[in-house]
This record gives sequence, C-alpha cells and structure tokens, in this order.
Amino acid sequence: MAPVAGNVLGSEGTADSSGVLAVIGTDAGGLAALPLKAQALIRSAALVAGPRRLLEALEPWWAAEKAAGRLHPQATCPEPVSTDRPETAWPALEAALAGGRPAVVLASGDPLWFGIGRLLLQRFGPERLRFHPAPSSLQLAFARLGRPWQDASWISLHGRDPEPLAAALQKRPAALAVLTDPGRGGADAVRRILRASGLESAYALWLCERLGHPDERVQRLAPATPLPADCDPLHLVLLIAEPPAPPVDPAALPLFGLDDGLFLQHDDRPGLMTKREVRIQLLADLELPERGVLWDIGAGVGSVGLEALRLRPGLAGWFLEQRGGSAGLIAANAERLGVGPAGIQEGRAPEALAALPDPDRVLIGGGGRERAAVLAAVLERLRPGGVVVIPLATVEALAELRPLLEQAGCRVAVAQHQAWRGAPLADGTRLAPLNPVLVLKGRRG
Repeated sequence: MAPVAGNVLGSEGTADSSGVLAVIGTDAGGLAALPLKAQALIRSAALVAGPRRLLEALEPWWAAEKAAGRLHPQATCPEPVSTDRPETAWPALEAALAGGRPAVVLASGDPLWFGIGRLLLQRFGPERLRFHPAPSSLQLAFARLGRPWQDASWISLHGRDPEPLAAALQKRPAALAVLTDPGRGGADAVRRILRASGLESAYALWLCERLGHPDERVQRLAPATPLPADCDPLHLVLLIAEPPAPPVDPAALPLFGLDDGLFLQHDDRPGLMTKREVRIQLLADLELPERGVLWDIGAGVGSVGLEALRLRPGLAGWFLEQRGGSAGLIAANAERLGVGPAGIQEGRAPEALAALPDPDRVLIGGGGRERAAVLAAVLERLRPGGVVVIPLATVEALAELRPLLEQAGCRVAVAQHQAWRGAPLADGTRLAPLNPVLVLKGRRG
C-alpha cells in the first residue's frame, strides 16, 4: 500500500528513493521515540520491513501521526514486511529498490551490532544502505551501571560453545560483557564458567534484563544468590573486576592450590599470574625443604612463592619483581594469605640478586631476553642440593636454558603440563584448555 503523494507534512527528511534502504535502529520507546529524521523516513516510506514485534506498532503509530497532523489525511500505512526470517523479506526489498519505492528496515538497537545489518550488507552491499543506529545493549548496560566502558571487552555465546569465555577470563579483563544464549544456559552458564575459573571472588556479576524496556531490570547477583525464577530470555551479563574481599581467616584457606581470584592483581596487567594448576605443579617440583632460602624471581603478584611459605613457614622467602608497585601488591597478598616474606624487592635480575642471601630453592618466572643471564647468576649462587625450577612458554626458551643447567652439572628434568577446566555445554560439560607450560628443573648435586 503506497502512500499518496504529499504524505509528509513539515518533516525533517524523507526516505531516499534513489535505490537506498534506510536501516533504522529502535529502542524500547518504539517508533514514537525515534529521532525526528528517522520518523520522517518512515512517514515517506512505501514499505517498512522489520521483526513482527516492531511491525505491530506501525499502524497505531501511523494513526497517531495522522491524528497529530503530521501526515496527509489520505496517506496510507506503508506495506509491512516481516524480517523474522530475513530471506523471505529480500524479494520485497529488492522490488522496492528496483521500482524506486522508498523503503525502511527496522531493527533493535544498533543494526550493525549482532543485528540484521550484517545480513543486509551481504545481500545489498554498503552502497545501497544507510544505517541509523539506536544505542546498543552494551551501551545501555554500562549506562545503567554508570561505568565508562572504553576498557571493556565483550564476547558472544550465541550459538557458540562457552570455551571462548573461559579463555577470555584467563586474561582477567577489567570489564567483560557477555551476550548470553538462553538456549545454552544463559546467565547460569556464565556463572558456572566464572566459578570453574576460580574467579567468583574477583568479579561482580550484573544481570541486565530487557534493557531499554519500561520493565527493564538490572541487578547485581552475589555468588550464592540464585538467578531470578522469572529471568527474561532477553538478557546479558556484565562481569566487572573488583578487588576480592580479604579472607576472614587466612588459616582457614586451603593449604595450597588457592583460587586464582583470591590474589590481588596489577590493574594494568591483570591475568599475568601463574594459574592454579601450574602453581600446584611448580610447588611440587620445588621440593620445598622445611628451612632454607627461597628466591621467587619475576614474582608477579607473588602467588607461587607465597603459597610456598604457607606450605613451609620456616622458609625465608625473597621476592623480586621489576614492575613498579609490585612490592606493595605482593605484601598485600602476603597479608591476605597470612604469611611473612623475608624480603620483597623491586628491581631487575640479575643485578638485583646481589643483595639476596644464597638460595636453596629458586623459581624463575620472568627474565625475558635476560633469562639466560638470570639463570647463570642463579647457578653461581645456588647452594649444594639446591633446586631451580623454570616455567616456560616456548620450546626455544627450553633449548636456550637447558644446556646451562647441564653445563653446571645439574640433574635436569623436563615436563610439559596441560590442564583443562570444565565449562558448561548444554546439559553436559566441555573441557576448556589452559595454555600449556613447559617446566625445566635442575638439581645441583
């Protein structure tokens, strides 16, 4: 049903009839809340395509516009075309373009943000499309929290396995928006992956339902709080990093193998810490004595060395990390775990090692391009019967360092460790892999 000539009275724009589709994003306010230019595009359209739930508002809106005098009294409502199955809408849109009939496509939010925009671009090409977005669900979610989101990451679970979410959490993003798939568990799947990653205490979980609708709901869920029984399928989850609460009683914590989320992190490099599964292996390989001196070089947040002190309180633990502010962070983590390091230094190895007492056990967790020089300095100081353990990410590093241990007369052992963490998958569990780690170990005779 094409509108009669002169449909639009006093509008700010008209639909482009020169072979271009106007793709208009809407929010919960519907057509009446659209900007004036977008409303003018619909008034002058011969055809309006969109989801049925949006098209249901077209005739009432059209009648209201006519009653308000913004349309010619004889103007007829544009032809509605459903895009619930987009492929069925293509012929009508193609015909409108070919015939020079102004056409509009309605969408939710930003059509280019997980919307119909991608399909339209594939079908018609950018030269025949003009996009007019409304705020996306991510914009609305962060706006409701009143939190800037330029540092945020996002991930979609729509039709996907949850493995990418587990991998994203390993990097400890400051803020992570998760576009959930209710058919694969929705917010509950996100919560289970967060728990399996050991990070429940390190993130606030916000459930955002029906964003932009009059009955929207945004709430923070504590780890023990069940999901609302009436959780709307139209929801997303925001995970906002925050310092984990200190343990009420450090003595009540597990002796070792603490959750990753218990440790305070560097704000600028979250996630750069030894994961729980690797930590457990390194503690075993160190063969910790009851007493002696432990060096934790490239200590990061101090996770391995601090757990070693929980296992062996009689050890003197010395921590070295070059990153500024690391001494205060390691000290704070030590307090949380109820242990007392012998010393924490900020500085570069091997130079800063000169101020430390000779070690019985050494963990080299950093070093980068200087790792060979660091290991050489360690071997000059390592006491008889001492052990040095080096976690590595590459075989090239292994090839570089192993000869140094052998030339120093150490007994050498090499192992590779790969761990997986369970992640929910429909009604079952999928194993999401952590990065594999090579462990080089040397014992001085």
